[in-house]
Amino acid sequence: MPDDEPVLEVRFYRTAQDREPVRDWLKAFPREVRKIIGEDLKTVQYGWPLGMPLVRKMAANLWEVRSRIPNGIARVRCTTVGEVMVLLHGFVKKSQKTPKSDLQLAAQRMKEIKHG
Repeated sequence: MPDDEPVLEVRFYRTAQDREPVRDWLKAFPREVRKIIGEDLKTVQYGWPLGMPLVRKMAANLWEVRSRIPNGIARVRCTTVGEVMVLLHGFVKKSQKTPKSDLQLAAQRMKEIKHG
């Protein structure tokens, strides 16, 4: 990991009810899984912009960070606002095709913070 300054600041998306869904999702994992996802997010934070296999562009200004964990591949959907990476939605991918609902939820949250 580079010891210089991060390129992006990382923040969790916050709902109108003051909840942080991605933080809650991460807390449900065992420590070793949280560590894997955290290291991948840190790699993105310090190395932005990055591409596959770690980061995949999903739509305009919407990316997913892909982490290999013991029970599959964890995905964290995020966007950038200036020099801030906002973590919008997290899930573990269980099939070949990403459910539309996961993409729609991340896109809706991105809209909220961009136009909120």
